[in-house]
Amino acid sequence: MAQSPRPADVPGLPARRSALKLLDAVLRRGDPLEIALHGACQGLADRADRALVHAIAAEVLRHLPDLDALIDGATRLPLPDDAKARMVLRIALVQVLVLGTAPHAAIATALPLVDGGPRKLVHGVFGTVTRSAPVLPDPPTLPPAVADRWAAQWGATMVEAAARAYAIRPPVDVSLRDPAATADWAAQLGGTSLAPGHVRLPDGANIPDLPGFCDGAWWVQDVAASCPARLLGTGDGRHVLDLCAAPGGKTMQLAAAGWRVTAIDQSKKRLERLTENLARTGLPADVVQADLRQWQPDEPVDAILLDAPCTATGIYRRHPDVLHRIGPRQIAELAELQAELLARAADWLKPGGKLLYATCSLEQAEGEEQIARFLGQRPDFALVAAQADELPDGMTPTPQGWLRTLPDTLATQGGADGFFIARLAKASN
Repeated sequence: MAQSPRPADVPGLPARRSALKLLDAVLRRGDPLEIALHGACQGLADRADRALVHAIAAEVLRHLPDLDALIDGATRLPLPDDAKARMVLRIALVQVLVLGTAPHAAIATALPLVDGGPRKLVHGVFGTVTRSAPVLPDPPTLPPAVADRWAAQWGATMVEAAARAYAIRPPVDVSLRDPAATADWAAQLGGTSLAPGHVRLPDGANIPDLPGFCDGAWWVQDVAASCPARLLGTGDGRHVLDLCAAPGGKTMQLAAAGWRVTAIDQSKKRLERLTENLARTGLPADVVQADLRQWQPDEPVDAILLDAPCTATGIYRRHPDVLHRIGPRQIAELAELQAELLARAADWLKPGGKLLYATCSLEQAEGEEQIARFLGQRPDFALVAAQADELPDGMTPTPQGWLRTLPDTLATQGGADGFFIARLAKASN
């Protein structure tokens, strides 16, 4: 008689163990998904296994409230939020309900994860849920704390739009080294353009295989993320600081627009990506690794682009972990850092110089409130209103003159990341 496979012999089990480690790092320790992925996948040599780990974890996070509702509906007493049995059930159920894994395969790789624990409970709850042939809600339910916070800032309509956007795979945008060739590149890439220098790719495009990638003719950059550099215009050889610059999308835009760019970032690893991107595109920039709280330029500059460290709640569609890691404490801490960096950067400008402040956040504390406070403290600065003809089609400035993209921005074209962008000018005297 053939022996039952030992847990270590179960096909696919190492990937599920890694997914369990990854979700623990995100939900218990608060680590970003992309950063924790490498550590969780130690020992997995196959790229397909690593991709599966990422897919399992990302989809668990995207559907977490709805998965928990199914689990709680099948238990007499609720499992603790941090119970391993709950996490294992989330992993097993998301494979069946989202990734198309057969139930017998999902449970076979789930039960060994609770060896020495409540295997019967996990098996029973899984069977009860799957026998009812459930379908996860479309769109997914946002975490209640996030929905309440956004409703208080933006209203219920924004929350509904955010949920709809959460269910749609974000499009891939690229920025072009030569905006004059926009029509040609849109045709070559089979995409559509919303602005000079922009192409939105068709679904399923394999980036490295597309024409122009290896030649450095373009780089991946969400259309909203391209707007800060657009609002600085052409450089004509003037000096701009790109602060918190890595991985370099805005650095390349500025260099392509004729600015003399100094790109500063604290992360050595992220600057390596920036340097690789510059080499691929052939665009020039001086690259500096430094902490902006200690560094300063040798002399005042003509312009500054501060893409400040933020909660990144505006890119929740691509990074669902932010909705589970970010709360009021993190928002307050990052808003404090943003205010410090904004105040320092303001003193590095020449009279008449321009300062672009941007965050990929949907939190007003990191955008509208930050700029209102800064302008109240610095009478030597004034807001320079964005104009519709400076922005991609479908984006409009707010009545206050800044740009705010929300989950319903470009909704019929696939959406855009959430950003706040303000253009400020220093007094000439």
